[in-house]
Amino acid sequence: MIHSTKNLEEKSIPVAITQAALQTARFFAEQQVTPEKKKQVYLNTLAVCAVNDYMEMMNISTDPKASDSWNCAMRYYADVADLKLNGLGHLECRLLVSGNLCYIPPEVPDDRIGVVAVELDIEHQQATLIGFAKAVKAGELLFNELQTIEDLLAYLDSLESKPTEVNLSYWLQNIIDAGWQPISEILAPKTPQLAFRYRNGVTRGKLIDMGIELPGQSLALVVTLTPKNSVEIQLKLQVHPSDEQAYLPNNLIVKVLDEKGTAVMSAYARSGSTHVTLEFNVQIGERFSVNLELGNTIITEYFVI
Repeated sequence: MIHSTKNLEEKSIPVAITQAALQTARFFAEQQVTPEKKKQVYLNTLAVCAVNDYMEMMNISTDPKASDSWNCAMRYYADVADLKLNGLGHLECRLLVSGNLCYIPPEVPDDRIGVVAVELDIEHQQATLIGFAKAVKAGELLFNELQTIEDLLAYLDSLESKPTEVNLSYWLQNIIDAGWQPISEILAPKTPQLAFRYRNGVTRGKLIDMGIELPGQSLALVVTLTPKNSVEIQLKLQVHPSDEQAYLPNNLIVKVLDEKGTAVMSAYARSGSTHVTLEFNVQIGERFSVNLELGNTIITEYFVI
């Protein structure tokens, strides 16, 4: 929802510009060569510090040193003004300039989680957080396109509550999410044929606790991905019983859901099933989830390519 100018002004947040922020801004600025670049870095740093101080007041964990704006090479070569929020992503902190607009430079990455418009009154050592926008795109961001800082807090809260996604593309770069292990560590192949099947592509597995529906036992969710071309990946999902069990529970349902949560395919464990398999192709950027349903228990794993 876009808010009126009056509403934004009423709900803007004043934040004192601290001596620590001024000292940091001066230090970063002195590393630059031209007067224009010195001014840019000085003001950008004060904007980032103001947003950082507010986030700390709101008990939102930040890591300025992991931000591009704290990287001396990035400051030198680009117009950077971001703040890393731990577990959420990078938030742009851009100055509100004359004409009631923010300018987003073209080098700003498109994975920013949002942008905060900041007004600086250096003479009175005060910054004002005017509003924010979710979409971060190069060019002018007008005052009347902003939402309130209250909306920003609600937005960040919604990001925190989002389930963790497993980025399968990273697996192809040998960057594996915690909890996903080589098959040999969680599931000893019961036949030579099963071992052979896992040689192609990247395969990892995760033990899934089904709670009271399967006390003292786990199921192994196994994911194998094989690139078909630059934009498409073949996926094989399998669910196996843990090493202590020979068969899957015969009322187990495995579903694949699209990004909207609609089931697009499913598999059922029959009596005497040693595993269930689902195979499909996905494209880079696609999101999906996998449900393991047993009795009244549903465990969901979220994935992005």
